[in-house]
Amino acid sequence: MVEIKNLTKFYGAHPAVQDISFTVGDHEVLGFLGPNGAGKSTTMNMITGCLPSTSGTVLVDGYDISKEPLEVKRRIGYLPEIPPVYPDMRVRDYLNFAAGLKGVPRNDRKKQVEDAMERLHITDVQKRIIGNLSKGYRQRVGFAMALLGSPKFLILDEPTVGLDPTQVMEVRRLIQDLAREHTIIFSTHILAEVTAVCERVVIINKGQIRAVDTIEHLESTVGGDLRLCMKVEGEITKITDIIRNTEGVRSVDEVEFDSQGVNAFTVTVESEAVRKPLMSRLIAEDCMVLEITSVKSSLEDVFVKLTAPTRAQTREEAFEELGKEMDRQREAEEAAKAAASEADDAETEKEAKD
Repeated sequence: MVEIKNLTKFYGAHPAVQDISFTVGDHEVLGFLGPNGAGKSTTMNMITGCLPSTSGTVLVDGYDISKEPLEVKRRIGYLPEIPPVYPDMRVRDYLNFAAGLKGVPRNDRKKQVEDAMERLHITDVQKRIIGNLSKGYRQRVGFAMALLGSPKFLILDEPTVGLDPTQVMEVRRLIQDLAREHTIIFSTHILAEVTAVCERVVIINKGQIRAVDTIEHLESTVGGDLRLCMKVEGEITKITDIIRNTEGVRSVDEVEFDSQGVNAFTVTVESEAVRKPLMSRLIAEDCMVLEITSVKSSLEDVFVKLTAPTRAQTREEAFEELGKEMDRQREAEEAAKAAASEADDAETEKEAKD
């Protein structure tokens, strides 16, 4: 289990993440969502130990990242948004090198590397230089690196960036398969991917948790009212008046021409119970209802509602926020490089002693 308790990160006087708390159960795939600059990458870097927190705790299998970082890192496989691959190395050489940094025993490295390449379908490019690969293949090499060491927990930050639709489907199936053995925190801007692989989500905005719940419950409670999509034959003004004056109808959102004498209406209603009296009234007024379907709120509706800005951001504020986000990303990258260098030195020292 991963437990986040009152986690906070300040960059100077700017609070990037403010007092957030949530848990991730064993073998769960948790969606971690938020707009750009919300604090997602900062949070993931703190969970993985690449970035120190200002306050709060991260517990992974009961180990505190601030007190026992090596124990935590042994249990985590991390795929950042920009995979930390060395462009001048060949795929297999890089994965062997990464396996050494992760402390994978020498007699087990070959098998783990081959299994990871096979799972990510990169065996055919194992001898190619990483810098010559497409962005999608570099992403898959980074994903394979995250699987080395058989980590119990996987932290995936935008794992489908740069992949084509077929590859995205393969990654989706891979995540579902990995959930049998791993606990996964999955961050992405593609909400359809979250809906496909996650049951529960955390939504963060401006460094604060806005929701922690199942997708189904959020869609039913936060997403808003039910909508009906109707195709009705008859005079458009008459039909619109009947719909608007039916009890339980909140609004007529859209009216579109469908075919001769038929128009399509999108109607927001209080509940499914409005459907029957609405149809009865239309039929009683000689308006033929050709089609009616219910459209429930989606995760996208929930996301927009929970992360909508409270006021318009000025041009100056937008550039200032962009600059702060770039500084945060730069600090996180430098911390990750320092950690990798430290691990490399430790491995070199260990091999020298052997």
